[in-house]
Amino acid sequence: MTAQLSTQATALYDIPGPRTRQRHLLYGLVSTVLILALVGWVIYLLFDTNQFTAGKWTPFEYKGIQRLLLRGLGNTLRAFAFAALLSLALGAVLATGRLSDHRPVRWIATLLVEFFRAMPVLVMIFFIFVALKVQPLPALVAGLTLYNGSVLAEVFRSGVNSVERGQKEAAFSLGMRKTQVMTYVLVPQGIRAMLPTIISQLVVALKDTSLGYLITYEEFLHAGKLIASNLDYDLPFIPVVMVISPIYIGMCMLLSWFATWMARRQKRNPKTEAVEVAPAEPGTLLPGGPRPGP
Repeated sequence: MTAQLSTQATALYDIPGPRTRQRHLLYGLVSTVLILALVGWVIYLLFDTNQFTAGKWTPFEYKGIQRLLLRGLGNTLRAFAFAALLSLALGAVLATGRLSDHRPVRWIATLLVEFFRAMPVLVMIFFIFVALKVQPLPALVAGLTLYNGSVLAEVFRSGVNSVERGQKEAAFSLGMRKTQVMTYVLVPQGIRAMLPTIISQLVVALKDTSLGYLITYEEFLHAGKLIASNLDYDLPFIPVVMVISPIYIGMCMLLSWFATWMARRQKRNPKTEAVEVAPAEPGTLLPGGPRPGP
């Protein structure tokens, strides 16, 4: 029994004893009761304020309202797709500049990254829309691209620098150029460290598309605002939130699922997975060892 417990212990924690397990069970039960009480209280408030009356949910049965929501969702996905692709491209370019051996290029890239990363994204969107008189969709995409691209540049740079220094030195010792070292050695190894942060930043970009309603871009939140502010439906703010929020959460969860799928696929990639070594057999010669007998 002692041997079995010792095999389950790790360097990070010890196997909890009977009292500790009972205490953890008590903590779990108390937390569950508190969460259920909070959920029940919220549901009570929703019923008490008549948020589930038929009059506030009737708008979602109309074809015009459904088309408005679908059009807003499509505009949100369109803005996100453009912003995500352009942010990744801009981040790669700025990260390459920050990793450059040429000092002027490195300084310019650093200045751009620090400036756009420190600038509020809403200010950039308004500046492009009002001062430069750009249409709502390009203004929204440009603001999201400049901000998220500068953040992703730091993600890419830190991911490349997180690779062990010996990998880079070994690649140079084989006669590889810097471009080859980055393409075939550093980036493939650093992408595993970058992927969770990249997906997190793309989730931020997806949520920031909701800023488009401030510049009259008809995205998903803008469509919900039009429905929620309609007096004919008794101002259904809470029902609109209850419809729109799960869709936003679902899209963010899809991005997380896609990141997990990409990570698993990369582990199965024959270029990155470990090579299995055949076990030693009785007739295997060892350096300096005696020859096996007949």
